[in-house]
Amino acid sequence: MTSPADEPTPPEGVPDRVATDLPELTPEELRNTIIYAQELLQFHDETASPIEPGPNEDIIRATERDGYTEVVKLASCAQGCDDCPHGPYLYHVKQESRPEGGTKARWMFLGEVYPDEE
Repeated sequence: MTSPADEPTPPEGVPDRVATDLPELTPEELRNTIIYAQELLQFHDETASPIEPGPNEDIIRATERDGYTEVVKLASCAQGCDDCPHGPYLYHVKQESRPEGGTKARWMFLGEVYPDEE
């Protein structure tokens, strides 16, 4: 039989409530929890991001906020120029319902991001 001193330590980043609850589960409950967690991981990996770079764009950062996604991206001219890429620029992106059904991302330009703002 194992003692509490032998109990594994949760890795960094595990929420306290999860770290507290898991040791209380039976082996069968732990197995079911693992299966559920794996299904959630697969679901999150399969969910397509609504934020996709356009032609000649590179997304530097996309941060989910309440009601919108904050996006910082670089843009290059179609023909190219000595100053390319341009930016980085800050956008707020919201998903809007379309009358014909579905949704579309609406990009709202907020301005250039300066190095000391990052």
